[in-house]
Amino acid sequence: MIFDADSHVMEVEDWLAGYADPDVRAKLGSLGLEKAGKDAAALMASLPALWERQRGEQVSADVIAGPKGWRAPGALDPGVRSRVLDALGLDAQLVFPTFSLGQFARSDDPDVRYGGTRALNRAMAEFCGADKRLLAVGYLPLNEPGRAIEELDAALKLGVAAVWLPSEAPGAFSPAHVDLEPVWARLAEAGVPFVLHVGGGKLLPREFHRNGRPRPVDWLGGGENLRAKDFPVLHHSPERFLACLVLDGVFHRHPQLRGAAIEQGANWVPGMLRNLDHAHRSFSKSEPLLAELELKPSEYIRRQVRFTPFAFEDTAWLIDQCGPELFMFSTDYPHPEGGRRPFEIFGDALAGFGDAARDRFFWRNGAEHFGLA
Repeated sequence: MIFDADSHVMEVEDWLAGYADPDVRAKLGSLGLEKAGKDAAALMASLPALWERQRGEQVSADVIAGPKGWRAPGALDPGVRSRVLDALGLDAQLVFPTFSLGQFARSDDPDVRYGGTRALNRAMAEFCGADKRLLAVGYLPLNEPGRAIEELDAALKLGVAAVWLPSEAPGAFSPAHVDLEPVWARLAEAGVPFVLHVGGGKLLPREFHRNGRPRPVDWLGGGENLRAKDFPVLHHSPERFLACLVLDGVFHRHPQLRGAAIEQGANWVPGMLRNLDHAHRSFSKSEPLLAELELKPSEYIRRQVRFTPFAFEDTAWLIDQCGPELFMFSTDYPHPEGGRRPFEIFGDALAGFGDAARDRFFWRNGAEHFGLA
């Protein structure tokens, strides 16, 4: 059995507005397709005919090696996406948004920020609603704790399987602030994990790209994706976030709380485990919250957090360093970052660990974490 911990919808300009309340709809920003790469306008114009044709076409077993992005089968059609899961042999797939957060998440107007959140959660729940294998990932900004718990309850009623949280500090306070305790308690009670994902935190500050030379395009040919200097620091934001939750006792106080870091690589995980335990040993005498922890910080991570390696990382080394319980399989479908051969690449990496470790990586770690097994 296979649990795919990362996939996406590919939104079009008017998609999110169709789920927004009238007072929010007119305040949503544009989708920002000019940031998506070259020739975006022509591509958008071609999509209705392409998607109509895909509805009548068979989905082949090598679909993941085919067109990516909006051209991929099931990019924004849940019926076709179900046939993609059939073709790939997937038993469950987490589904994230791609561009629509940019229409509201950075707004200074809290009504837009939280109104857009509710619209996106409705949209994701509807996309996944007809196929129990499709697991909707909702979204939740933490800037205003009172409104956050209100929108969290609304998202849980919609049936989201996970809640994407920005991995930066919510404002002038930590994600471990006492005012956010009701959010962690509600997630733990509901058995719905939070997830951190690339795009939910800051990359390398722009100043470090200003080297007096022409700025290169990103690796997809556009303006807003990753560049070489962004990649080595991709994990800084989620690592800070998780460190605060561990060392300020959030995981200790909420032992049923679950979290995951998705599409942010995993090479950093062994070092984080060691650094957390070192911080605990070194500072427990002077910091009361650390003294309250009943487990080593690394043990809270092992119990409550999971990670998705990139296909090009050394997954065998990660399992050697950390054991088989922390890591999950992902395709990133239909994004190109997931590669064209994730099944083969990860299968080769797991070849030396036996059937139990393979089952953990491809199925059980994700299925248990997200309440399927």
